Amino acid sequence: MTKPMVKIYDSQTGEEIEREMNDAEFAQWEIDKTAGEAQAQAKAEAEAKRQALLDKLGITEEEARLLLGGN
Repeated sequence: MTKPMVKIYDSQTGEEIEREMNDAEFAQWEIDKTAGEAQAQAKAEAEAKRQALLDKLGITEEEARLLLGGN
């Protein structure tokens, strides 16, 4: 499997280097990718629960804010 590429730009010389991620960079990239996917999944689940509650109550989000005293 090929690893993602890393592009390094030296602003002093204008030189660009493009290379494959090393093992440590790739390991961190995988950790970050997994964490991002988990965070997106949790956000989607929370949104679905919120919407299900609003549907069950038969009110809109704006009406819920008014009832709870939010702006």
